[in-house]
Amino acid sequence: MNEVWLNGRFLPADAANVPVFDRGFLLGDGVYEIVPVYSRKPFRLDAHLARLQHSLQGIRLANPYGIEAWRKIALELAARQDFADQSLLIQVTRGVPLPGQPLRDHAFPRDAAPTVLVFAQPLVPPAEAQKAAGVCAITAPDPRWQRCDLKVISLMANVLMRQRAVEAGCAETIFIRDGLLTEGAASNIFVVQDGTLCTPAPSTHMLTGITYEVVLELAARHGIAVRVGEVTEAGLRSADEIWMTSSTKEIMPVVMLDEMPVGNGRPGPVARQMDALYQQFKQDVMRR
Repeated sequence: MNEVWLNGRFLPADAANVPVFDRGFLLGDGVYEIVPVYSRKPFRLDAHLARLQHSLQGIRLANPYGIEAWRKIALELAARQDFADQSLLIQVTRGVPLPGQPLRDHAFPRDAAPTVLVFAQPLVPPAEAQKAAGVCAITAPDPRWQRCDLKVISLMANVLMRQRAVEAGCAETIFIRDGLLTEGAASNIFVVQDGTLCTPAPSTHMLTGITYEVVLELAARHGIAVRVGEVTEAGLRSADEIWMTSSTKEIMPVVMLDEMPVGNGRPGPVARQMDALYQQFKQDVMRR
């Protein structure tokens, strides 16, 4: 990691510090956004900033910058890294209470300045061998709160469910809420039934990813049948194909679910077609 941006300044990563009384540290009181950067070009930055604004509004925290200021920060930080493909993280917390205010009160502190951190990590695509083999996943009841559409930094439920998958030797935990598919611990989920691509519609019970939107756009553009709406647990378990999608996973086929094969236990034809379309889109659009 090279330089980071913290509260108005570019700093070496090892020189950046946040006060111990920051509400992000004490209470998980903040939001974040992750922007994929290809060839030092942030992909759909305005869409990511709009989602950041949605999250900030959801926790009643004023956006510390306008869109042009955010754009300038993102572009300059991306340019300062020595790796071209990046995962750029923006994090905004409610900051540190002013002197005389309680240091750990659940109620909002008065007039506190938000803490803003932006840093970049290398964005490494999944290995071709992994995509060709597919991965396994497990399911679990969705243990999260009712506002999963907000990208908040308090991710304990996601952390525990992701760890459950790791301990099972799997790549992801897929959430079921009231008999319906919502999403993965760190991904959106698509299924294929009889050649039709199906995925849950955006709601407060899922975080709609930018990759999710790209997949739907590519499907519409290339004549792949799509149904956006409820996906039942039974529909998930009987699917011909299951995929995870995210900026880091891209299009990742799930070939085993709860130790049972998905379809014939190999990545399916629609996944292979979508991955080819996605890779071409990445070259033609994301890197342009």
